[in-house]
Amino acid sequence: MIWVLGALVVVGLLLAVIVVGMYNKLVTLRNRYKNAFAQIDVQLKRRYDLIPNLVETAKGYMKHERETLEAVIQARNQAVSAGQQAAQNPGEPAAMKSLGAAEGALTGALGRLFALAEAYPDLKANQNMLALQEELTSTENKVAFSRQAYNDAVTYYNTQREVFPTVIVASALNFQEANLFEIEEPGEREAPKVSFS
Repeated sequence: MIWVLGALVVVGLLLAVIVVGMYNKLVTLRNRYKNAFAQIDVQLKRRYDLIPNLVETAKGYMKHERETLEAVIQARNQAVSAGQQAAQNPGEPAAMKSLGAAEGALTGALGRLFALAEAYPDLKANQNMLALQEELTSTENKVAFSRQAYNDAVTYYNTQREVFPTVIVASALNFQEANLFEIEEPGEREAPKVSFS
C-alpha cells in the first residue's frame, strides 16, 4: 500500500513539473511575440514622425494638392491610433486587424502623395525631401523586417499552444491565439514608391 501511495505521489509531482514547464514555455513565447511587436511599434512611431515632415516639405510645392496632403495626415493619425491599441495587447485579433487596415491605408495615401510629387520637379530636387525619402525608405525596410520577426514569433507561439499535450494546459490557463500582423488589401501590401530620381 505504501508503494502505491509513493508511486502516486511521484507521478503527481512529475505531472506538476510537466505542467509548470509547459506553462513557463507558453509565457516565454507570449513574451517573445510581445517583444517582437514592440520592435514594430518603434519603427512605426519613427515612420509616423517622418510623415508630418514629409507633408510639410511637400506643402510648399504642392499648393493645389491639399486633399492628398490631408488624406496622408488623416491616414497617419488613424494608423497611430490603431498602433496604440495594438501595442496595448499585441496579437489580439481586432487590434491587429485594425492596425493592418490602418497601415494599408497609410501606405496607399503615401503612394498617392509620391505619385503626385513626380509632377513637381522642384520638390523632387529638394534636399530635405530627398533626405526624408531616404529615411522613410530605411524605416519601411525596418518595419518589414520587424513585421517578419513578429509574425515568426506569433506562428511559433501558436504552434506550441496547439500541440498536444500543451493544448490542454493552454486551454485551461486561457492562453489565447495571437494574430499575425497582415495587410488585408493586396494592393496595400507594397511599400510606397519613394523614388524622386
